This record gives sequence, structure tokens and C-alpha cells, in this order.
Amino acid sequence: MSQTVDRALSILPLLAQGPADLGQVADRLGVHKSTALRLLRTLHEHGLVYRQQDQRYRLGARLFALAQEAVENLDVREIAHPHLVELNEQCGHTVHLAVYEEHEVLYIDKVESRYPVRMYSRIGKPVAITVAAVAKLLLADLTEPERRAIAEKLDYPMYTSRSIPSAGAFLKELAAVREQGWATDLGGHEESINCIGAPIRGADGRVVAAMSVSAPNVVVTAEELLTLLPLVRRTADAITREYSGTPTPQPKKA
Repeated sequence: MSQTVDRALSILPLLAQGPADLGQVADRLGVHKSTALRLLRTLHEHGLVYRQQDQRYRLGARLFALAQEAVENLDVREIAHPHLVELNEQCGHTVHLAVYEEHEVLYIDKVESRYPVRMYSRIGKPVAITVAAVAKLLLADLTEPERRAIAEKLDYPMYTSRSIPSAGAFLKELAAVREQGWATDLGGHEESINCIGAPIRGADGRVVAAMSVSAPNVVVTAEELLTLLPLVRRTADAITREYSGTPTPQPKKA
């Protein structure tokens, strides 16, 4: 039975590349046409494949409906939270999760630092969009015209001497973040607070959320915080794999 299921599921990636006839499906699976036809009929009955008038098969509408329903019911916060807690236990610093909604970047989860000095941030509160690491990550994933349109509409308050001063500087920063795949806020919002962040992606590769680790200078220096970047990125990658349904990479055999 497991071999039958495996063969049936193997048909779907084949048809994702485009319509195929019975012979092509049979050849790809390495089975007789009668076996391939039986599998295709079963998938057709469930709406997962559709037979066209030219007798070729393509993916069925039911498959797309199921995929869309699954995406709509995914809760990135629910998936991410255990990973954020684990990261907090490892480093001890404040961990945030944020999303971009209605032209604002909002915190949707927070795990408090174990140190006495706490950050003033709240779930549901917008972040300082021109300086926050999570905001840079979320906006950097937008198309170039979208990034430019947003940058030109923003104000650029100088929270500190390290704040981003203009649309041009902001676009340059977003381009760098897009290229390197991570972001920082080293005293851009508050002189004494530093932050590093990494993106969380969906199955289509687009950024759906961003996570960060923040700490005050009295607890850890900016240079020391930056040493946690590999850990932060691994955490974001783990959330991405779970959220997007991507298998965990297996270690290569020696």
C-alpha cells in the first residue's frame, strides 16, 4: 500500500511541470500503463488531477483549493512561538516576531529577556519602521517599485544619530538587507539598544514574518550580540521549514 501511495504522490510533481499523457506518467513512474491509469483515476476521483480533452492530465482544481485553504489556516505565530522560546532560553535576550500589515510593521509575539533590564515593546504595537531590523527584513522583500513608493512616503525621524535620515539611505539599506538575508538596528531607535534579525519565508519563498533578538548595551555589546547571528538565522530557517512544509535537510553521509 505504501508503494502505491508513493507512486500516486509522485505523479503530482510531474504534472506540476505541465500536462502529461498516460505514457509519460507511466515512464516517469517506471510502471505499466494500466498501473499508471489506475493511479490517475484515483487522483481524478479526488479532484487532484484532471483529464483534458486531449487526453493529457494536469493538476486538478481541488489540489489548489486545498493548498489555499492550508495557507490561510497557517498561523505563523503558533508555529514560531516554541522556536522563539527555545532561542530565548539559549541566549537570554528579548525575542520578537513581527509581520507587515496595512502599511505597518507590528509585533505579534514577544519572549521577554531573563535579565532585569527589559525592553519597552508590546505585542500589537507598530515598530519604528525606518530603523527596526524586522521592518527592514519585511520591506526588503517587496518589489523595487513597492520599496521605492513606501520609502518616499515615510517620515525619517532622527531617534538617534544612527537613525536612517532619508528615503535614499533607507532604500540603500533595504537593498543591502535583501542581498545579505539579515538585518540589524544598532542604536538606530534607542542609543542603548541593539537588535539583529532574520526573515521567515513561506512555501513560495516570500517573507511572511521576521524575527529578532534585542538587548541593551548594559547587558551585551553590539559586537557580542552580532555573534548570535548564526543562531538567529538557524532559528528563522527552522521556523521557515515548519511553516512552509519544507523537509529538514539530512546530513550528508561520509
